[in-house]
This record gives sequence, structure tokens and C-alpha cells, in this order.
Amino acid sequence: MQYEVTLPADYDLGIIRRRVETKASATDDFDGLGLKAYLVQDLVNGAAVNQYAPFYLWNEAAAMGRFLWGGGFFSGICQSFGRPIVRHWTGVDVLPGPDRDRLAVAATKHTEQLAPDVDPAGPVGEALEVLRDRVRLAGVHTSAVAVDPARWELVHFTLWSGEPGIVPGTRYQVLHLSTPGTKELLAE
Repeated sequence: MQYEVTLPADYDLGIIRRRVETKASATDDFDGLGLKAYLVQDLVNGAAVNQYAPFYLWNEAAAMGRFLWGGGFFSGICQSFGRPIVRHWTGVDVLPGPDRDRLAVAATKHTEQLAPDVDPAGPVGEALEVLRDRVRLAGVHTSAVAVDPARWELVHFTLWSGEPGIVPGTRYQVLHLSTPGTKELLAE
């Protein structure tokens, strides 16, 4: 799941950084959450926009619902920025990388549309191969593949312990990583 709050070019991202510093620990023990990466893009660092765009991997769909409409969590985003569109995908797989025990400082997200005349089994199988190759790369903390079957869109999401190499997709800085359910999320 991800929502994106795009901010004005002159917006002080220090406001978002302070918000994360003071509020992020609230999801450090959120029941049913695998992980939440508090992500930003920053014009100062070469991004196309200023944006707050947290990304979630859930262990339970009901937990996602509690977060969104149970009060106290997503309500804060709605009160501060208005209610953003929340994208969500069906998880295909998530795997740990060699730097799983290091601090995640960057993330990448790459989406791709599946051709309308293609059986999804082929592209999803190929995405799983990319995932297995990706988690062998130095610097990978965790990586996931998911599918939105309403739009037939694949998403590749990767957390990195350093600056990502040459990989496709949008790049983010990780301000905080909540990992209350990674043991369950990564269980084999």
C-alpha cells in the first residue's frame, strides 16, 4: 500500500522530517503490519517533486483497514493534507536481501503495466525472477513484488542500505522504517 502527498516546490520538508521523528514510532508495534517505510522525495536532492510517500507491506488486510479507517493513524494525514488516494496491491512475494540487518536509507519503486492481451502468469513469473536476482545484490535490505489486478500493474519495491545502483523506478529517502511484523512477512 502507498499514498503520495505531493507538496509545493517551496514546501519546507523539515516539517515532514520533524513529523516523522515525533510520530513514526507509533507504527513500530502496529499489529498486522509487516513494515512501513516513511519515504520522501526532495527537489533539493534532484527529485522531480517534493513528496511524502510512505510504503507499507501488510501481513493482514484487516490491519490495513484498521490503519486507514480505525482512527488515529491515517486520520492525521487526512487532517494535515487532505485525503490522498491510497494505492494497494496484492502481494506476490517479499524476500530479505544481504543487508537486511543494516539500516535502510533509500528505496526504489518501479511499476509496469501488463499488456492487456497477456496472461499475467508470464509477467508475474518474470517479476519473481527479477526479485530473486535483486535480493542477491549488495546493498539490498528487503525487496517485494505485488500486483494490482484491477489495473494489471506490477510493482517492484526495494529498500536499500545505501544509494541504489542503476535500477529503474522512483527513488526515495527512508526517514524511518517500522518493522513490527517482518518475521512473519519474511517467513518461508
